[in-house]
Amino acid sequence: MKAVVFDLWDTLVDWPVEEADVLKERLARVVPIEAGEFERRWREGYRASQTGPLADAYRTLGLPEEHLEEHVAARHELGRRALQKVDAGVRATLEHLRRRGVKLGVITVCSEEVPAAWPDSELAGLFDAETFSSDCGLMKPEPEIYLETVQALGVSPGEAMFVGDGANDELGGAARVGMTPVLFVPRGVPHWQGLADWSGLRITSLEQVLELV
Repeated sequence: MKAVVFDLWDTLVDWPVEEADVLKERLARVVPIEAGEFERRWREGYRASQTGPLADAYRTLGLPEEHLEEHVAARHELGRRALQKVDAGVRATLEHLRRRGVKLGVITVCSEEVPAAWPDSELAGLFDAETFSSDCGLMKPEPEIYLETVQALGVSPGEAMFVGDGANDELGGAARVGMTPVLFVPRGVPHWQGLADWSGLRITSLEQVLELV
């Protein structure tokens, strides 16, 4: 393998579930619609929130204009804090791969706060290609998001490994373009549906990537 491409959330960095839920609850309290309709709009607006401006997604959700700046800023603060919590073992693994001459990439489905906070995070400067769905307008498992990343790395899909926890059918998407998918299960059991019978490569710690390359 000449390159390893990583998922971000729950692979390189833990997604702050509780903090994100608090922000969602705060939104729900100020959007003037009933709870069921809020949940419907939240689900239907997921792609827009991950591929375009947060302000537009929040407007579609029904957030009044006077609350817009506050809630977009809160989401940016959430991203900033989350990207400061990089485990030392993660950074050590990435640095080891770089010393071995392996190209590194990251593909993440994320809203705009991630690329905004990225330059000041502990992960900045460690990757040869960074693909954020909010910047490129693509999402996993769409083939283009993988192909654009490996092209930026200067390798073919067959020369690249994709490592992730399996959300968004990301492993299937990687396999379909010719990459080698690796399931990351730090707790030993896949979190996402459809992965209980995963027969491909799997690791329980990120350091194990070093044994696969």
